[in-house]
Amino acid sequence: MAHCTVAEAEEILDKEYPVLDKGFVRLVDYFGGDQRIVQSARVSYGEGTKTVSQDGALIDYLLRHQHTSPFEQVVMTFHLKMPIFVARQWVRHRTGRMNEVSGRYSIMKDEFYVPAEDKVQPQSTNNKQGRADEAFEKDKAEKIIEQLEKGQKLAYENYSELIDSGLAREIARINLPLSLYTEFYWEMDLHNLFHFLKLRLDSHAQYEIRVYAEAILEICKKVAPMATSSFLNHMRDGVTFSGEEMEALRALLDGKECPLEGKKKERFEEKIRSGIQL
Repeated sequence: MAHCTVAEAEEILDKEYPVLDKGFVRLVDYFGGDQRIVQSARVSYGEGTKTVSQDGALIDYLLRHQHTSPFEQVVMTFHLKMPIFVARQWVRHRTGRMNEVSGRYSIMKDEFYVPAEDKVQPQSTNNKQGRADEAFEKDKAEKIIEQLEKGQKLAYENYSELIDSGLAREIARINLPLSLYTEFYWEMDLHNLFHFLKLRLDSHAQYEIRVYAEAILEICKKVAPMATSSFLNHMRDGVTFSGEEMEALRALLDGKECPLEGKKKERFEEKIRSGIQL
C-alpha cells in the first residue's frame, strides 16, 4: 500500500491545542491511520478489497483480542509544551522517542505554570499521591497562588543574574523550579499511545497530565477514528476482572454471598461501581 494520508489529520497538522495556562499539543507529523492498520493485518490483500464497516469490525476485533502489532504501524509525532513536573511523569512511558529543549544550549524562558484557583486543592485523605476533590476557599487559594508566583519570580531573577554574571547555563539553571515550562518532540506508535492514554486519562491520574492526554485523544480521533473508537470502548471505558473476581460475579448472579474479603472485596466492588458509572 502506498503512503497513506488521512484528510482530517492533514487539516490539524501544526494546529495548537492549548493546554493549561501556557502549554500546548501539536501534531507535527503522522504515519498511517485506520487503513494502515487493516492493510497491515490483511497483508496479502490489496486496497479496496473490504468495506468501511468490515474495516471497523476488523480493527475492533484486533484491539479486543489484543492483537497489537498492526497498531504499531501507525506513528505520530507531537510537539509538546508542558511544565517540567508533567514532563517527568511523561518520560516514564519509555516506549516513546523524545527530544527536549536543552537548558545547556538555550536560555530558558520566563514561563511557569500557575494553577487555576479551582485546581488549588488540599492533599487527599484517602489517596497518598493525589489531591482532594474540593478546592480551598477563594482567599486561601489566592494566597497560595501568590506564594507560587513569588517563588517563581525570585527563582528566575536569580537565574538571570547568574547568566549575566557569566556562569555556565548548565549550572545557572539548577535552581529553576519544576513549574518551569519545557518543550519537546515526542514520537510514539498507536499501540503504545493507547496504553499511555488508558493510564493518563484515568480519573486517578494527575489533572495536569490528564488534560494533555485529553488533547492527544482528540488528535487520535482525527488520525485513526475507528481505532480510537475501539480504544474508548474496550480500553478506556471497559472494565476487566481477574479469575477470582469472575467467580465472585458468578456467585452474585446466582444470588450467593460474595466470596471475596478485605481489600480484594473492596477492589472488586470498586470495579463494579466504576463499570456502572461508565
